[in-house]
Amino acid sequence: MSRFNNDDPRHTVNDAVDQYNNNTNPTTATDDGYDSSSSSESEITTKPEKSRRPKENAFTQQRLKAINPVLTPKTVIPLLVAIAIVFVPLGAAMWYASDWVEDITIDYSQCQNLASTDYWSVIPDNFTDYHFRKNYTDYAPQFRWRLATDNSQPFADERRVCQLQFQVLDDFHGPLFVYYRLHNFHANHRRYVKSFSEDQLNGKPASLSTIKDTVGQNCEPLSTVDGVRIYPCGLIANSLFNDTFSHAFVATNGTDPGNTVELTNKGIAWSSGTSRFKKTRYNYTEVVPPPNWYKMFPDGYNETNIPDISTWEEFHNWMSPSALPTFNKMALRNNSATLARGIYQIDIGLHFPVLEYNGKKFLYISQRSAIGGKNNFLGISWMVTGGICFILGLSLLVINFIKPRKTGDASLLSWNQQNE
Repeated sequence: MSRFNNDDPRHTVNDAVDQYNNNTNPTTATDDGYDSSSSSESEITTKPEKSRRPKENAFTQQRLKAINPVLTPKTVIPLLVAIAIVFVPLGAAMWYASDWVEDITIDYSQCQNLASTDYWSVIPDNFTDYHFRKNYTDYAPQFRWRLATDNSQPFADERRVCQLQFQVLDDFHGPLFVYYRLHNFHANHRRYVKSFSEDQLNGKPASLSTIKDTVGQNCEPLSTVDGVRIYPCGLIANSLFNDTFSHAFVATNGTDPGNTVELTNKGIAWSSGTSRFKKTRYNYTEVVPPPNWYKMFPDGYNETNIPDISTWEEFHNWMSPSALPTFNKMALRNNSATLARGIYQIDIGLHFPVLEYNGKKFLYISQRSAIGGKNNFLGISWMVTGGICFILGLSLLVINFIKPRKTGDASLLSWNQQNE
């Protein structure tokens, strides 16, 4: 009787395979009369069966529990209203906190062309912006500038100093932050943003091949000068913002001299990023400054002037390129002082060119709120989102009352409607 029985429900694929093997591989005998099929089962070596079956668990076998909520008016409308109730007040609080921040912005890009060297002149209104908590509709703060000369600079084109005077109408309570802002500076260009050496920033004496040939991140096209390694190499370091700021808001024009506020360049970089920068292990004879730094190091590096980037926080900020063409970088700060009402002066050494590429540079003075710096967009976006959810929830509620629809009504299926 054949083992292959189609009527037997216990029949398996393995039974069919066994019968096929028995029919197609009859027993063969050797010349000595030895029957190969009579060898013991212990002498037969079988290979483990390969299987592509996924592991037996809930994840690989797709047996994880899942929830498929049915969206009904009773669930959707309360959810939208709840989102509105949460988002609108939070957005209003964020907007209020941001609006509480006072700030002053001065565009000094044209100072070298428009400011007088003989007297203080008024800065054009379109070059200034400000926000105070009180609305001074009948009085505007004074902004003036003058172009001075710093004869201590060895290069004639580096001696220009833009002196700025600004009036504070409300007390600026600390902490105070001084930023420079660049406009139309596209630091997110692919070739620019990848042109640096992480090994150099980490203090390692990176070889010439490392800074030139590392895939995905190298210093090209600024890795060497006449075959000598540049330190720090790359386009980012070469374009370092180098305008200088006096380290004080000096009270002037009748303002009590005791109101002068000292500023520092310590603590202006993120503490989480300072560990990236280490003092170099290069010997000064092995490297040269970037091309655009030649005025800072006219005779190159020596034993005493090679920069220690581990403590150079302005450099830390610059080596983090911004995603947008308009951005702020902190230059100075004071954690506790109050900038009282009055007129103050700050001097800026003009070294960084912006007019050549139709850019602009600003002095930006600001405070800090509970959510950080001044940013109205965050609060407005939350309020808009909450408002949209409220309008949608109200609209669905009205529609549900005027023209209700039974959930899961089979008559609304397309094939049922076609039959009708």
